[in-house]
Amino acid sequence: MAIDDPVQGTETERPAAVSGTTTDTPSVWSSLRPLVLRLHFYAGLLIAPLLLVAATSGLLYALSFQAEKVAYRHELRVPAGDRTVPLSAQLDAARAAHPDGTVTSVRPSSEDGETTRVMMTTPTTEEGKSLAVFVDPYTAGIRGELTSYGSSGALPLRTWLSELHRHLHLGEPGRIYSELAASWLWAVALGGLLLWTGRKRTSKRALLTPERGATGRRRTLSLHGSLGLWAVTGLVLLSATGLTWSRFAGENIGAVQDQLGGATPVVSATLEGGGTGGDGHEGHGSGGGSHAGMEGMEGMEGMEGMPGKEISVDLAVVAARQAGLDGPLAVTLPAEGSGYVVAETDTQFPVRLDSVAVDPANGMIMDELRFADYPLLAQLTRFGIDAHMGVFLGLVNQLALAALALALILIIVWGYRMWWQRRPTRGRRLRAGRAAPRGAWRKVPPARLLPVVVAAALAGWFVPLLGISLVAFLALDGALGLLSRARAARG
Repeated sequence: MAIDDPVQGTETERPAAVSGTTTDTPSVWSSLRPLVLRLHFYAGLLIAPLLLVAATSGLLYALSFQAEKVAYRHELRVPAGDRTVPLSAQLDAARAAHPDGTVTSVRPSSEDGETTRVMMTTPTTEEGKSLAVFVDPYTAGIRGELTSYGSSGALPLRTWLSELHRHLHLGEPGRIYSELAASWLWAVALGGLLLWTGRKRTSKRALLTPERGATGRRRTLSLHGSLGLWAVTGLVLLSATGLTWSRFAGENIGAVQDQLGGATPVVSATLEGGGTGGDGHEGHGSGGGSHAGMEGMEGMEGMEGMPGKEISVDLAVVAARQAGLDGPLAVTLPAEGSGYVVAETDTQFPVRLDSVAVDPANGMIMDELRFADYPLLAQLTRFGIDAHMGVFLGLVNQLALAALALALILIIVWGYRMWWQRRPTRGRRLRAGRAAPRGAWRKVPPARLLPVVVAAALAGWFVPLLGISLVAFLALDGALGLLSRARAARG
């Protein structure tokens, strides 16, 4: 049967063969294709502006990691020395520079020439952010201070771009934009994949690469489809990981993760709690009050059982090293009723994300949590979120994100160009491109349409903004159809 496809041109499909005979009954794909085409067209047309903003801000965010190293090189780097001063002295220097602040955590220098980052809260610090004081580990001199945000320690440049990407600097209401974009990205990408792979072509090469010698709309379609094919896996993963911390769908994803036993465990630093983790996780290995190999540790003699005394942050770090933690560390200082928490922060592969809780009275390991003991689902969630943030594989991850964002920008631009190239050219009045024919769903056999409706309803329930906007699309499309028929009847 011949299908007049306003997006992809007129194509002739072969009749389906059933039991060795020829029949006019359309295949599953040929009956569903007009419906997918219309949905892809309208979703791409109306959601693409949001995706374009998300892709552009995401591209800038991916590049900001390296830009930070240049913009803040004075704060981040110092001439390497022969000997570092104690970490406690570096904290004292930060406190002296900001006597109105409270030190909450510290990230010791992990390589030659790197500064120590002391995290503080001050009366002027925004909620959810910290003041990062950069200390020369060789002299305890203050190199500067900058606002820091998030577990990755984003500095002002990256924080500004991150907030632009997440909510357009509009706060909580602005998160609707990013969640709406993430909610539709996977649907538009998979719909495009079906349309592109379902086309007839003379060679497999035409599936993977742009068509040689093509011109006009056919060339634009070839660029749009082939690049989309290469990018579709990454786009779907970006959509899925972006939804994990969205406002509405994120709650549903978290509930499902908890039901499947994939909640992220937390090391317990509660002094009264012994070795039981705060998320039902019990201490492993050296938990439950052992010294974890601290015998003979300099400065530990006589510390145990001394009321009102706390070990220094230096000895807490030594205790964590003795417990097997290596690489970059972040140390959360004790609060009332809790001990030190020392955690690895190396997200490079293979990751080092173990953590321990250290008793501030005697340096014993109260609890420890190995990343290898995370539930598999929690590990995958951590990998996915870190990859979305660009910290999983460092520069490789950031370049991949930048390439994916650039690909999405090009796909959107080519999509709009195809729409413009389909516009009627007769007459002088400026007109937009034609939409796919209305009423495609009525041509789908009920046995094939019902599973599609059920799947769409489930997806809309689980991803609420997808469901709400889909209903709005259908209502608008129906209203436009009624208006068109009314005009035709009057004319």
